Amino acid sequence: MEFNINHPFLFICAGLIILVVLAQSVFFLYRALRRARELGMDKTVLKKTITSSAIFTVAPAVSILVGVVILSKKLGLALPWLRLSVIGSISYETVAAETTLDQFPKGTAIGASEFATVLWVMTLGIIIGLLLVPLCTKRIQSGLKSMEKKDAKWGEIFNNAMFLGMISAFLGYVFCDVSTVFSGDTKGLIPVCVMAASALLMLICGLLTKVLKARWITDYALPISLVGGMASAIPFTAWLS
Repeated sequence: MEFNINHPFLFICAGLIILVVLAQSVFFLYRALRRARELGMDKTVLKKTITSSAIFTVAPAVSILVGVVILSKKLGLALPWLRLSVIGSISYETVAAETTLDQFPKGTAIGASEFATVLWVMTLGIIIGLLLVPLCTKRIQSGLKSMEKKDAKWGEIFNNAMFLGMISAFLGYVFCDVSTVFSGDTKGLIPVCVMAASALLMLICGLLTKVLKARWITDYALPISLVGGMASAIPFTAWLS
């Protein structure tokens, strides 16, 4: 039987796993509400908290939906839906999938072997974080707190350095093809221009938040910059290709 990236069996498997995750969410929500009632928390406050959380969860979820759409073109819908519904990051998942797919000869159809390879790369890569958090987080936090007590300035510098190190990994992916410009191929500038457009949108959202004093904009800043950056890829591709 020919392999199909959108076979119903894949959707059944993904759906069952996602149902388990949703069941966990409902369970902990129920436990939280029961505990809140035991503590005598105001029902109005609880209702407002649940409503606002539900509303502002939708905004960041737009970026996840965009990631599913991007990955579904080559990997079908079931795998991206599963990976970005359980434990995943759109910035990681897209890079992991694209990097793996690039290793196959151009024009290669996604068969069972290629599909399994992408699945394992995406899954094993994200699992490392799950293992490191319980094993290393406490020690790292203790080290940071100790450093901040001794020298608050160096503690802040170290925090910023770790964050910039993480960002640098993705920047390398953005700038890796810029050198093709010297050979007359400007396609390598497309990711750079898209990143700049996305960063500009994020900056505008930050300025609007500060000027209008509307904190709710921060909840929509990520999907706005992401979707806007992706939309900018269309004219940039037409211009630089």
